Amino acid sequence: MDDPSADFERLEVPDEGVPAVVDTPEALADCLAALRSGRGPVAVDAERASGYRYGQRAYLIQLRREGAGTWLVDPVPFEGLTDLDEVLAGTEWVLHAATQDIPCLVEVGMRPRALFDTELGARLAGLPRVGLSAVLEYYLGITLAKEHSAVDWSTRPLPEPWLRYAALDVELLVDLRDRMERDLREQGKLEWAQQEFHALCSFTGPPGSDDPDAWRRTSGMHRLRRPRSLGALRELWLARDGIARERDVSTGRVLPDATLVDLAQRMPTQATGLASEQQERSRSRQRRAEQGLLRHQKTWLAAIRTAAEMPEDELPEPTRRGDATPPPRAWPERDPDAADRLTLVRAELAALSEQLDIPVENLMTPDTVRRVLWRPPEDRSLEGVLAMTAELGARPWQRALVGPVLVAALDRHP
Repeated sequence: MDDPSADFERLEVPDEGVPAVVDTPEALADCLAALRSGRGPVAVDAERASGYRYGQRAYLIQLRREGAGTWLVDPVPFEGLTDLDEVLAGTEWVLHAATQDIPCLVEVGMRPRALFDTELGARLAGLPRVGLSAVLEYYLGITLAKEHSAVDWSTRPLPEPWLRYAALDVELLVDLRDRMERDLREQGKLEWAQQEFHALCSFTGPPGSDDPDAWRRTSGMHRLRRPRSLGALRELWLARDGIARERDVSTGRVLPDATLVDLAQRMPTQATGLASEQQERSRSRQRRAEQGLLRHQKTWLAAIRTAAEMPEDELPEPTRRGDATPPPRAWPERDPDAADRLTLVRAELAALSEQLDIPVENLMTPDTVRRVLWRPPEDRSLEGVLAMTAELGARPWQRALVGPVLVAALDRHP
């Protein structure tokens, strides 16, 4: 089969070569001076060690600006990068998939005041694939190698091929931004994109491990029905998080989610019962799960024992308190009118998505749509619905497009 990228120019090395890593105060001062004297937007990217280290800390930050060149900054030796943030305060940042990078940039003291997200822009422009390589192919006819996207960026020193990959990620971002902006303007979507980009400037990311309900994001926990099993999962999750934090490794390297859920479901009381029948998808993950069970068996048994002895009124509820909507599959039984509203709106939004060539989830977040349809505002007029969606974070362009669809569904199925 022919390589579909064969018709594109493959970018292997940055035009100006691979810059040295900025890891001393003197080198950082040179970086600040260069970026300060540069002009136009600044391309920004960050590399994390997801799957290797605890949390989502940045281990390399890439920046490129016209007149300043490309800079690779190692944030680890510095207490923070607020000086860098101040230099870029009045500059538009160009990022690809900004929600992935903003949290780790904020952690080191950097936050954009204005930005252009080429991944989100690609979604609004109707591109079928929105990865950086695919978007560069579409707009610039250039493809990037992605061999090092999942490596351990906490490695020191960073190998030269990794640094080359990192520099290439920002090499053409500003050029891409300019081409995409023209496309969005021609489609009449630039104002919509600008509203989205403005909202991203205050993005904070998902709650961290200090969120008391963070354990509820364990993959596969829907298999647990009994409060006692949920209590076991919570205690096991907290135990795993403590081990991962202390060892500075990802939680999955201590014990996979599937193994946590299996233990919470069975609640073994002896070390011989810890062995899981849950088979991981790869040999390495299976071996990691077996090693994690053996290495910390006393910790897992203690967590299970804590849950087993916990008073009934201290066990977690099957669902979180609050105004979260139930899963759509439960709507027909719990509220047939709401289920009919959801069916109608889904069909209307699918048609609108095809008409505008924008993914349904970008027209308005599914959670916002479900909240309005499950528990409508007392004022079901267009004004009332628009006010509710605004409170839930919908942007003006989304409210203008989707608000009438929601009102029509509420009128038809009150």
